[in-house]
Amino acid sequence: MGYFKHETAIVDSRSIGDGTRVWAFAHILPGAKIGSDCNICDQTFIENDVCIGDRVTIKCGVQLWDGVTVEDDVFIGPNATFTNDLFPRSKQYPESFLRTVIKKGASIGANATILPGLMIGEHAMIGAGAVVTRDVPPYVVMTGNPARITGYAGLKPEPALPVQLPASPGMYPTAVAGVTVSQLPLVDDVRGLLSFGEIERHLPFPIKRYFLVFGVSSQHIRGEHAHKTLHQFLICVHGRCHLMVDDGHNRQEFVLNSPSLGVHVPPMVWAVQYKYTPDAVLLVLASDVYNAADYIRDYTEFLALRQAQHAVSGEAP
Repeated sequence: MGYFKHETAIVDSRSIGDGTRVWAFAHILPGAKIGSDCNICDQTFIENDVCIGDRVTIKCGVQLWDGVTVEDDVFIGPNATFTNDLFPRSKQYPESFLRTVIKKGASIGANATILPGLMIGEHAMIGAGAVVTRDVPPYVVMTGNPARITGYAGLKPEPALPVQLPASPGMYPTAVAGVTVSQLPLVDDVRGLLSFGEIERHLPFPIKRYFLVFGVSSQHIRGEHAHKTLHQFLICVHGRCHLMVDDGHNRQEFVLNSPSLGVHVPPMVWAVQYKYTPDAVLLVLASDVYNAADYIRDYTEFLALRQAQHAVSGEAP
């Protein structure tokens, strides 16, 4: 036996990886599969149709029911609650239980509740006591009841432009490959303010389409995708919203709070907009007409395509 089992633990499964430690009064049913170097703490219960990856930590008082998959390097805090039936009744069982997937590197805080059938994205951080009612994008921080995005793991929101700006408009690089931030011309006189942009001078591509996003509740998010070929230029023309961009290696978050600030999001960059103020109006200028096939909506697929892109070009990721 390549794993440790406390004398009071009940381990019925034969699929336990080397180096895993199962502590006091834990109970693991026969069908469960647990990877290597995991830490299963006191008084946990793991049902049959549960799959747990490597290096997972499950703290005391957690129950993992049929239909839960936990990928590598996940942390689950004490008394976190998982569910697998939206409408449970005594002695009445669904034909199949909803599947919940906790993706690689995610963390679930103490006493958090995860509704059934959801996906918690890679490296997401679920705050203590949060009640998660919808899928969670990669790297986000979710808190509250119902849980909403309050930040991104490891990121601090920053102004869309450097604090010290030259008097003239300009375009500035960011830490994310291909993403630039522009200070657009701003004219201020007694009649009011006017901001504008000209193609090839201020806007980096010809425009074939525009759309407006408004009336978004602050707990909701937009975006959550990348494009294969489409360029976008984002301007919050009223109110304020946050923009997170991710090239698969670097991530950066910006606060769009002026109609004279624009961000160019090129192809193969994952983008999310959130934290809209009630009066926010986001203008998006696009390089082409709508094409559903151009969207990449799965973050794992996005990362794989980015790696393939780098392999072809010979660039470092």
